Amino acid sequence: MPSFPSQLERAKSDSVLQLLFKAARLWNERALAVASKTSGITLRASHTAIFPHLDLQGTRLTVLASRLGISKQAVGQLVEELEGMGVLERTEDETDARARLVRFTPRGRKALMQGLSILKSLEDEVERTIGAKDLGRLHQNLADMVARAEAHPK
Repeated sequence: MPSFPSQLERAKSDSVLQLLFKAARLWNERALAVASKTSGITLRASHTAIFPHLDLQGTRLTVLASRLGISKQAVGQLVEELEGMGVLERTEDETDARARLVRFTPRGRKALMQGLSILKSLEDEVERTIGAKDLGRLHQNLADMVARAEAHPK
């Protein structure tokens, strides 16, 4: 009987989604390292996890916490750190004077576009490795997976 560690490694290597998660983590780490060098802003994965959940006009902290599946206090701490870096800001919500919205600053918008440029350069590296045709298929398959997951939320 194989040992638990070898069983675990086999199960992980046989899992498409486990490989996808690992690939995403590794490429994300590379992107963050490049972004840190080029922008002078040292972001962590927990910081960038907020970005896809921010509406450009701004998002309330409670909505961000819900979208991320973390506490309002935890998201508040991340927002505070990103405010300190000049990436995010809190502004008044015009629909509710008691509420505040979190949104990108001009510096944050610029950093967001730089980040997407970094991802494109990393995609070019992937294309050189697997070829344009397979990258195109991967892109389409991932887009289909995202659409299906969004159509069938939790």
